Amino acid sequence: MLLVQYTLIYASVLIFVAFGGMFCERSGTINLGLEGVMVMGALGGAFVLHALSPNLPGFVIILLTLTVSVLFGMLYSLLLAVAAINFKADQTLVGTAMNMLATAAAVVIVKAFNNAQSAGQNPSAIIDYIQTRKVFLIKAFGSEFNIYMILTIFLIAAAYVILFKTRFGLRLMACGEFPQAADSAGINVYKMRYAGVLLSGFCGGIGGVIYITAANSQWDFMYGVAGAGFLALAVMIFGQWNPLRIAASALLFGAFRAVADTYSAFDLLTHLVPGDMYKMLPYIISLVVLAFTSKKSRAPKAEGIPYDKSTR
Repeated sequence: MLLVQYTLIYASVLIFVAFGGMFCERSGTINLGLEGVMVMGALGGAFVLHALSPNLPGFVIILLTLTVSVLFGMLYSLLLAVAAINFKADQTLVGTAMNMLATAAAVVIVKAFNNAQSAGQNPSAIIDYIQTRKVFLIKAFGSEFNIYMILTIFLIAAAYVILFKTRFGLRLMACGEFPQAADSAGINVYKMRYAGVLLSGFCGGIGGVIYITAANSQWDFMYGVAGAGFLALAVMIFGQWNPLRIAASALLFGAFRAVADTYSAFDLLTHLVPGDMYKMLPYIISLVVLAFTSKKSRAPKAEGIPYDKSTR
């Protein structure tokens, strides 16, 4: 059951973050800064969990944590929106810069907070939330599961309906495929791309707080989110920007990531190959999968291309 639990935890993270990338790229904007968005969402959620009393009702703690994580993620994603949509900057460079900035900023903020709290005795970048994270745990079938898993199921259904069954979703996809035609039909391409970027911040922020709280009682922000954002991008590409395929891909990649964290609990696995190989496994698999599927991959036609109304 331990392997199943960790698989579902990591799949939940990957689904949230990959869906964020999907909405963003479906609108025509590449978001390589998902790693940074995750860090910011995790930072906001960790501070809330650290500050709140465990005596508060569970739903209040959950609601406040998710709300702040979403706000942090969306506000940080605005950096990409302004740079890529308004100033038409190179989206790859902006995303890379966002990733570098987020971890560094989080470390500085957490260290400053810990120094202030301990009068200079605790200069670490660690935030603990030992008591409050318990509200996210539910017991079922004799094991503990996380409430985020339930949210993930709702997200999969909601993402599919929004993208393929609503006017908003169809307009979003039109802006990522044929922005000039969408503009001619009266759709505001800039607003739709902003919406796509903000949705990526929404999903990425929640994905960040899931990553640090689902299986941990404290987090060291020196590690950022350990490449989970990049793994989510691989899941998104392998899932072909489709919610159902992304969910299936996330389960596959989540299983490999779970093996990397739980191999020591299985005697057969510990003697089979060195432990470091299991930690490398999710990233090796992502490289292999993308190498064999990239030729058949069909990204939105206008992704990464800044829209200029004057060229319509």
